[in-house]
Amino acid sequence: MREALRIPKSTDILDHIHSLPQPAQDEAQTAIRTIERAAMVEQEPQPGLSELIQYLERRGVRMGLCTRNFDAPVTHLLQTFLPGKTFFPIITREFRPPKPDPAGILHIAEAWELEDGANSLIMVGDSVDDMVAGYKAGAATVLLLSKNNEGLESHEYTGVAIERLDDLVGILEEGFEEREAR
Repeated sequence: MREALRIPKSTDILDHIHSLPQPAQDEAQTAIRTIERAAMVEQEPQPGLSELIQYLERRGVRMGLCTRNFDAPVTHLLQTFLPGKTFFPIITREFRPPKPDPAGILHIAEAWELEDGANSLIMVGDSVDDMVAGYKAGAATVLLLSKNNEGLESHEYTGVAIERLDDLVGILEEGFEEREAR
């Protein structure tokens, strides 16, 4: 995506797109959506996704989504890998401001009418944006490790790191506790 937009890694993709004048902004959005549509065809579910979702459903845990993707890849994920599962609300890139701002997670807490804000939420993600947004919202944070983010395991905003999504089941069963030095 950065290559298509000709921007360095240090530049936030969405901030860059929103800073562009029209029609360049629409052209950049189209380029990114084209890349995301192509990627979603190759999309595979994260290991342990089904097991984690089944566990959460059995316990009546509400689930929301907060992503920087646009709606088509999110719809594809839900329809292909999680048919019939309920996620509400679903926060996509159209929600402003996007992650790493905590607004999307706080919006979920508000939609669920949580009295403690986001303090009783767990943000599970695989990027620094996910960890920052979760932490700044007051949610516990869980990093799903991958070859692209191993350095984030020790990030100050990462509460727990897991290798597979269903690793979270055991953590929840034992009583979720983040590491101390947050």
